[in-house]
Amino acid sequence: MATVGRVPLGSGWDADAVLVDDRWVERTARHPAAAAGLRREAHLLSWLAPRLPLPVPRPEIVGEEPCTARHAVLRGEPLVAPTVVHGAALGAFLRALHAVPLDDAVRHGLPDPATTRGRRDRAFDRFDAEVLPRLADPGPVALRLGRLRTAPASVLVHGDLRADHVLTDGRRISGVLDWSDARAGDPAKDLVWPLLETTTEVAAAVGEAYGTDLSARAADWHAVGPCYAVVHGLDTDDDALVTASLDLLAARCA
Repeated sequence: MATVGRVPLGSGWDADAVLVDDRWVERTARHPAAAAGLRREAHLLSWLAPRLPLPVPRPEIVGEEPCTARHAVLRGEPLVAPTVVHGAALGAFLRALHAVPLDDAVRHGLPDPATTRGRRDRAFDRFDAEVLPRLADPGPVALRLGRLRTAPASVLVHGDLRADHVLTDGRRISGVLDWSDARAGDPAKDLVWPLLETTTEVAAAVGEAYGTDLSARAADWHAVGPCYAVVHGLDTDDDALVTASLDLLAARCA
């Protein structure tokens, strides 16, 4: 039974989250690597928040054994039905985020870009070795993966931008959450959801506010996205996930 004033929000591989007094979100690391991640995220977001046009968490480390980060609650509901107004705000937000000097972000807690690029290359090696052979026609997927291998990884990206990580209080966007995947990456990956999983009108507003057309590369990222689920299914012996993800991959790349 939860202590009065502390409501569990969920547990992941890296951290347990609780709502404290309906005012604070606390995340407690479950292992040493997660603790290091919480510290990096707190350092980065405290520096980054004033440079962005939308609210983001500003975590502070409030405990060390185990490592615990706390930030004020950002109010709102997931942005499952964005409007043109939301689209314009998202485009401006991503333009500002991607313009942040990468070297400065690294000095304030962003993971080393070379390490991040190495992880991406290893993931793509797994796709080539373990996903492509499971497809009846691997050619279209291999073509997209080949293009993305040479995509730039030169800006600060959110890394996991989707509807449930963007909050709205109705008309306006009230917060952008879940920065644990922030890294040096391809800006087009942050545009997958805003450009390809919203309405045509919203996508147009995003693109106009963002100012650079990255839709073709975003489409490649969207198409190969199920590769990540395939290898996760292989790692966890989830045959149903592997099958469903292969089917989705083939459909998107047809």
